[in-house]
This record gives sequence, C-alpha cells and structure tokens, in this order.
Amino acid sequence: MLTVKQLDEMSQSGIEKIDKTGLVDIRGIKIDTNLPPEQRMINYLEQVKNPYCFLFGDSAVRVRFEPAGDELKNKLKDFFISLKKV
Repeated sequence: MLTVKQLDEMSQSGIEKIDKTGLVDIRGIKIDTNLPPEQRMINYLEQVKNPYCFLFGDSAVRVRFEPAGDELKNKLKDFFISLKKV
C-alpha cells in the first residue's frame, strides 16, 4: 500500500527522472467494476504502482493536477464510478 509520503514524492518527480523500465503499462491493468469505488481505487493503485507516471505502450505518461484542483483520490473515485455506468 502506498503511503501519503510516497504519493507526494511521486507527484513531485519529473518524467525525465523516471526509470521507464519500472513503469507499468496501463493497458494491462484490470479493474473489477463490481468492487466498491474505494476498493477499486486501492486495487488500481496496487497495479499501477505510480499513479502519476505510467506507460501506455512505449510512451511514458505523466499526470499532473492543478494545486487548487480536486484531489487525486476524488478524481480516481469519479473515474471508477463512471466505468460502472458504462
């Protein structure tokens, strides 16, 4: 389980400093939409390992959020709820 400190450190890292061999290809992540949103988020974080930087095929993707914007937790929760509606 990721700690708040680890998440904070990941959010501060630039993509140029990330070792791409350690990133997870997001296309391989499986989400069980039958789980409650909080459990889906935990499951996603366990699979992606770094929610701020991951691979999509050969491309490294860096996710950033506005300082005054919504928290990652809320964004992920909204995302997983939207998957269940599909």
